[in-house]
Amino acid sequence: MKKLFIIMMILLAGCFSTKAQTADRKWNISLHGGSEQYWGDQGHGFYRFDKGFYGFGGLSVSRYLCNFFDLTLQGTFGSIGYAKSTNPVFHSSMLLTDLTARFKFLGNDKAKLSPYIFFGIGYMRFQDKNTDEKWDNLALPTCGIGLSYHVLPYLTLRFQEKYIYSNYDKVDHFAHKDDDSYLQHDLSLGFNFGKSKDSDGDGIPDKDDKCPTVKGLLKFDGCPDTDNDGVTDADDACPGTPANVKVDAKGCPLDTDGDGIADYLDKCPNEKGLPKFEGCPDSDNDGVADKDDKCPGTPAGVKVDIKGCPIDSDGDGIADYLDKCPNEKGLANLGGCPDRDGDGIADNLDKCPDVKGIPENKGCPEVKQEVKEVFKKALQGIQFETGKDIIRPVSFPILDNVVKIMKENKEYNLIINGHTDNVGKPESNMILSQKRADAVKAYLAKKGIDISRMKALGYGETKPVDDNNTAAGRTKNRRVEFVVEF
Repeated sequence: MKKLFIIMMILLAGCFSTKAQTADRKWNISLHGGSEQYWGDQGHGFYRFDKGFYGFGGLSVSRYLCNFFDLTLQGTFGSIGYAKSTNPVFHSSMLLTDLTARFKFLGNDKAKLSPYIFFGIGYMRFQDKNTDEKWDNLALPTCGIGLSYHVLPYLTLRFQEKYIYSNYDKVDHFAHKDDDSYLQHDLSLGFNFGKSKDSDGDGIPDKDDKCPTVKGLLKFDGCPDTDNDGVTDADDACPGTPANVKVDAKGCPLDTDGDGIADYLDKCPNEKGLPKFEGCPDSDNDGVADKDDKCPGTPAGVKVDIKGCPIDSDGDGIADYLDKCPNEKGLANLGGCPDRDGDGIADNLDKCPDVKGIPENKGCPEVKQEVKEVFKKALQGIQFETGKDIIRPVSFPILDNVVKIMKENKEYNLIINGHTDNVGKPESNMILSQKRADAVKAYLAKKGIDISRMKALGYGETKPVDDNNTAAGRTKNRRVEFVVEF
């Protein structure tokens, strides 16, 4: 018995030293009732209902210590005797007050049925019903087994068998070899009350609270979800997510298209996009998001307007990057360039943009036949002093006709080409031909032709038109040619 007492004390001390969770209701008040039986020198009456079966009632107060232990202070008052109730060998009242520690085998507050054992010490007072003689003694120990049934969270029904050993042996009026002991068959109904410990004040008892020091939510076992995204703070990789934003398992806002922009900020959540376009793509990289781009597929590097279409500065319907004349309203068949004279030659290529012309003359009119006749006469009609660059007067009428042509045709530019035969040194012939061309240019300038409209070139003997081995051929090779340029 002494060893059992030591073991129970060690277990009870272990309860106080651990950090076991407390019950929701730590106090219990119970009403007890049952019967008492005797075992001693007069005989053995345990479980023998023909030898004495006396009733008792009582009250107890229990305190929850931890999952495995309760501490109970119990008081009972009743009768005890032996032999037939009508003629007992002895008959006495019995008052018992004891303090016991109850060990619950399951250690589970939520279990409906909970078996237990208990062990303790008590004080006993007897008063003989025949002689009024009184005895006080210790109950050492009181122990037993029991079974609790938790009817409701606040209501508990218990049945237990309590063995009481008395250190006084004369209550039965006989002291011989057997010390007196008693057995109580105890049925009780108890009310559980008290406020469970809730350190963080979130309404969830610490014993059920996975985050007992932080105010939390019942659905998360007492742990908080500050941003209310359905993921507890402890597991939330993205705390502070705005309300009503969908999140993944880690508590981070969903990014369906994987572009690094959360869906709730992404204006194109199903298309991988760019931060500068709030998550929308710009497939042609023109600086306008696809959703706003009226001209998708614009080539790279092309300037576009706010709608994503290539800029058309002159408004001719031809984008600047395709328009050869982006600042002048033009025609599609001319690459966006205008054609003021309507000759089919773009103004930027037309040397005579205000006069219809022909491609061969770069948009200028075809050289008139009479002009060609004058230039043909000039080939041999312009004569110089032998070996010199002095124009003979006989040539003046022809040159005057050239002056007239140039004044009447402002679009003409004139190239004056000087040529010689092969008589003499080539170097000398080259110099001579240039001087004669310059002399013609000077004559025309003197007659009022703008010098900027004329160009004089000497070719010497390098471009013969006939055989220099004959006198007739050499005559033809000594010439001045006029070529109209636009």
